[in-house]
Amino acid sequence: MTENVSMIIAVVPRLTTIENNLDILFLIIMGMCIVFMQCGFAFLEAGAVRSKNTTNILIKNVMDLFISGVSYWLFGFAFAFGDGGEADKFIGLKYFASHSLPHRQYAMFFFQFTFAATASTIVSGAVAERCEFVAYFVYSVFITGFIYPVVTHWAWSSGGWLTVGDSYAALNNEVVAYQDFAGSGVVHVLGGIAALIGAIMLGPRLGRFHRSSNTVATIRGHSVPIAALGGFILFFGFLAFNGGSQLTISNSGDGEALARAVVNTVISGSFAAFMSLILNRLRVFGNTWSLLVTINGALTGMVAICAGCNVYEPYAACVVGLIAAIVFRTYSLLMIKLGIDDPLDAVAVHFGGGSWGLIAVAFFDSKEGILYAGNLKSGYKLGWQCIGLAAIVAWTASLSCLVFGLLRCFKILRVPREEEEKGLDIPKHNEPAYPVEAYGHGHIERLIQILENNPTVVTQGFENMAFEREITDKGPYENPESRHVVVNGSSEKAKPIDKPGISHNGITITVNNTKL
Repeated sequence: MTENVSMIIAVVPRLTTIENNLDILFLIIMGMCIVFMQCGFAFLEAGAVRSKNTTNILIKNVMDLFISGVSYWLFGFAFAFGDGGEADKFIGLKYFASHSLPHRQYAMFFFQFTFAATASTIVSGAVAERCEFVAYFVYSVFITGFIYPVVTHWAWSSGGWLTVGDSYAALNNEVVAYQDFAGSGVVHVLGGIAALIGAIMLGPRLGRFHRSSNTVATIRGHSVPIAALGGFILFFGFLAFNGGSQLTISNSGDGEALARAVVNTVISGSFAAFMSLILNRLRVFGNTWSLLVTINGALTGMVAICAGCNVYEPYAACVVGLIAAIVFRTYSLLMIKLGIDDPLDAVAVHFGGGSWGLIAVAFFDSKEGILYAGNLKSGYKLGWQCIGLAAIVAWTASLSCLVFGLLRCFKILRVPREEEEKGLDIPKHNEPAYPVEAYGHGHIERLIQILENNPTVVTQGFENMAFEREITDKGPYENPESRHVVVNGSSEKAKPIDKPGISHNGITITVNNTKL
């Protein structure tokens, strides 16, 4: 008997070590999967912009990771998870540059760093194709180094005011607090609001909105396949993003909670994708079966489920996803109505999906939700979700206005008009993403090369012969298929010509029956 007791005593420390190592390994693997989401964001954004801005958007997504690595290590983690002393309800003030951070917490640092990088990346899509590179550095440092970490401390640190909540006499001094398991508010609402402020401060891309004629030009991305690849990678990453938020895997019930989070993420994303696809088939939304809208709808469903994916029943995830799709399409249309240019629909996906997700958890929490408990405490819970949402919006909006406003005042927020028209790849980076024939106005440049051989007439047609019915191009593309051109900031109808004419130098170029 004594020998057995001695063996048990000897084994217990080893079991504890194994449990700790499993938890660390779990965070590292989940964090690595979330890092791969940066690849997804990069491809999604690259495919959604024009070819002349591909390198620019890619380098911004690459640098998101490394800017976060610097700023979150120096300041962010300390503000987010350090002990703040008397200020602990608001901000942490320990572990700057990992000073005195216990080694066992390094895995936690790595996992939380990946979330900070995600919050910053959301903004780059909304300001794509017109934001100065220096401005991008500045706002990324502020978001990952201060704006996001403070909100993280509120909601996820043990001493944060949203985590602590409050006790109420009407509930026999029970405590009610804000709930956000995987970051519907902390990551996505924050990133969406910062993206909204950035898009407003920058203004729309040239040719996007035409006030005089009250028309909106569709500026299409250059590669649907690349954008779709990015969407697939993000779908994969979201499983780790939401499942990994369990933070441990060695405790009783961790495995079940992880599985529940992943399954609910799949269900919500799936139903949101289907609903988005169907909604866009309606005439009011677009009257097409859109791949890109379906991808963004699925992402919105996965964003919305973040807040309560560990406490929902599967049917609730279905409802959350369906409503998330409606919210996404509504916000997307609203942005256009307000004249705000968001090339990636980042605001609709992240702010729209995140805000709905925060409210939904108050209703569908399988233990304390209004639809389950239906008591006073669940009502207080809804109040705390609204308080958390309002606090995140107010904090992020005010500081984002300050950052983007200062950048605008110093005239380093938006690229010059000439550079925006030419595209940012060559003027800013001297690294075109594609050969000249495919770059920006590449077709035009190809025709100019042909003209060096001094032909009399050059004709290039793009008539659609594959369909019996007429296909109307909603353009404008920045290539000869475009039926509109941007002239001095406004869109003017290109004049059709019945037959080739002769220009002043004896050369006429006709593209798609339009004189260039």
